[in-house]
Amino acid sequence: MGAATAAAAVLNINLFAATSQRRVVVWSENTAPVDKVYPKDVNTAIAEGLKSLEGWDIVIAGIDQPEQGISEALLNSTDVLIWWGHKRHGDVKDELVDRIVKRVKEQGMGFLSVHSSHFAKPYRKLMGTACSWREYKADGTSVKITVKEPNHPIAKGVKDFALPKIERYGEPFAVPTPEAVPFEGIYTKPNGEQEPGRMGLCWTIGKGRVFYLTPGHETYDDFYRPEIRQIIKNAVEWAAPAK
Repeated sequence: MGAATAAAAVLNINLFAATSQRRVVVWSENTAPVDKVYPKDVNTAIAEGLKSLEGWDIVIAGIDQPEQGISEALLNSTDVLIWWGHKRHGDVKDELVDRIVKRVKEQGMGFLSVHSSHFAKPYRKLMGTACSWREYKADGTSVKITVKEPNHPIAKGVKDFALPKIERYGEPFAVPTPEAVPFEGIYTKPNGEQEPGRMGLCWTIGKGRVFYLTPGHETYDDFYRPEIRQIIKNAVEWAAPAK
């Protein structure tokens, strides 16, 4: 991302809404291949899927912006932070991680960790565990995602659906026992073998709510799919602190 683009992104905080009582920041490390599915990066695609949320400011932020995209002032005005990272987890500054974790635990900010952000430094510090899966395979596996807790707020308006390709994350997942698992899945490997995997997990950490979503590989179109967009919208409203 060039300096001019980064500056514009920082200044254009109210990208989709002029006024609001609540704010969601969609952050990315800017490593998705620009010549493939997400030419404007993953964070822009996620933000576009949030446009129908009423009463929200939507902020697009990234690691290459000043202060790694999240100034102290912006963080202190954020109700929910969505995080997508993959190759640059180690580049995120510890001071920023500490501020994010404090904002979640002590002030109730919601945190959504997506796909390979299971290794994101803020998420790992919030979980307090390795946050690793048994294996990672992008080999043409498909998945059927099942709504296991239809009465959970994150499952509102979502029916069972399939993704034709997904990067398979093999169980077990080294995280604390979740308080809810609204979505589970059955992977079908290219050889026809099947295995289960959790697709959406919820925790309360201190005063804040945390949601992890398994889909979201940078070469698949998950963030344009209506079911994924509905899940993320629901998760934003679920994770937001009460006003």
